[in-house]
Amino acid sequence: MRHRKAGLKLNRTPSHRNAMFRNMVTSLFKHERIRTTGAKAMEIRRWADRLITLAKRGDLHARRQALAIVMEKEVVHKLFEHANERFGTVSGGYTRVIKLGTRPGDAAPMSLVELIIPEDTKKKKAKKKKTKTEGKPTKKATAKKTPAAVEDVQADKKEKATSKIKAKTTEKKEVAEVEAQKNSVKEAAAKTKDEPSKRKTKSAEAKTESAVGDTKEDKPEKKTKSSPKKQTATAEKEDTPDTTTTMAAAEKTVKDEK
Repeated sequence: MRHRKAGLKLNRTPSHRNAMFRNMVTSLFKHERIRTTGAKAMEIRRWADRLITLAKRGDLHARRQALAIVMEKEVVHKLFEHANERFGTVSGGYTRVIKLGTRPGDAAPMSLVELIIPEDTKKKKAKKKKTKTEGKPTKKATAKKTPAAVEDVQADKKEKATSKIKAKTTEKKEVAEVEAQKNSVKEAAAKTKDEPSKRKTKSAEAKTESAVGDTKEDKPEKKTKSSPKKQTATAEKEDTPDTTTTMAAAEKTVKDEK
């Protein structure tokens, strides 16, 4: 008979098996999920459920029992702090095993063990649905309004209309100011562009006037003056008729002598 021999042996010695499951439980509570083979995953659930029940009890003796199993003190303190908040409404089923398929090396079935976050069991308050009569005001209710209330509504409407008109006028003024600024900037830019051209035209006019005055003054001087070449040419022209006359007189004298 197998009395007090619950659990899987997994072909390991008791010391090796206990050390392996202690390490796996500490890593499970530290990272909240681990990946292992299927047989180890089914066995680790027993260890994890026992430790969570100790944490929910929360006294000093339970803490010492958990410290005898878990390898790290910080993990135990974390487990005891959040156990009642997380698992207080549930009495069992604290872990989940998900099959992942076979391992490529030896085709061992792999599984994922993770802690469950149970949903709140509190029922949500049912919202009352609005009826048609509640949503829309009836004619009788509108007719019961006092004249003071009607006057208040009209005053509110007038205030809204005046505020809208003021906003529109301010917007128009702002737009007009912006346009005036743009036009002034454009005019200033045009003036700055025209100033150098005017200066150029004035300087060109002054140059032309100076050139015209020089030409008017120089023209008569140029007419009076004559180059030496022209003087020699005119002298030769003037001498030519004298030579011809002298030749004709000489010929006449020769004829007379004969």
